[in-house]
Amino acid sequence: MIEILNRLVAEVEAHIGDELDVDALAGAMGTTGYHARRMFSSLAGMPVSEYVRRRRMTVAAADVIGDEELLTIAVRYGYGSTEAFGRAFRAVHGVSHGDVRRDGGPLRSQPQLRFRLTVEGSTPMDARITERPAFRLIGHAARVPLIHEGINPHIQAHIASLPAEEHARLKQLSDTDPAGLLQVTADQDPDAAVGTELTYLHGVAVSTATAVPDDLDAIEVPAGAWAVFRTSGEHPAALQAAWAATATDWFPSNPWRLRPGPSIVAILDRAPDFSTATCELWMPVERS
Repeated sequence: MIEILNRLVAEVEAHIGDELDVDALAGAMGTTGYHARRMFSSLAGMPVSEYVRRRRMTVAAADVIGDEELLTIAVRYGYGSTEAFGRAFRAVHGVSHGDVRRDGGPLRSQPQLRFRLTVEGSTPMDARITERPAFRLIGHAARVPLIHEGINPHIQAHIASLPAEEHARLKQLSDTDPAGLLQVTADQDPDAAVGTELTYLHGVAVSTATAVPDDLDAIEVPAGAWAVFRTSGEHPAALQAAWAATATDWFPSNPWRLRPGPSIVAILDRAPDFSTATCELWMPVERS
């Protein structure tokens, strides 16, 4: 995976002004665009699309400082107008291309990325692979923005809006693994950019034969393999650290890749104030 990401970066540099087809490139290297985008975002801290824009504007800045026509520069870097180019330029550098042409700066550069795998070996990950038949996730869903670190207040408010008796009712409906009340994220953009919207469902897993009550939302989950990671410690910090470690440690070292589908968190045990918890993180995978 590390080699694939570095080849992806090399393609960005070789075709800095061209549209990057991540799906085709990933397929030619033996993986999927979905997995490549998810891993890139997790390791780089930005989507592939944002990295491409930053690199384009970093390289374009040298041209802007010269005397060449701005439209010619814009077209060279994949923009059809000086206005579109100007918006991208300002988003990266914080100033207009006109200011940079006049004053020479200020400029913000995006260095070319290099991915490296550092093997620590000090923190083994508690993981297992399980094959599951098709099942349903049912509960109460809401659209919320993605937040990588700390408590997501939008999710917190959604859960708090449910009466206590509804939590008990959902627990009674659970009839398959993952067991118990679940925190489900679905419809997530593979680039996983902070602030992008996803579907959050507070609910339970049921078999496909179980009828769904009319007042509940449902997500159909096809049969397939799941990587299940067990975490324990401060919540949600331990869970979020494990989520990040799947990209930095586990996937680069194991013959599995992410496939499209929801991610599921099962709370196995927790402190009364939720300051600590033991959880299972379920991620849909397939052999790479």
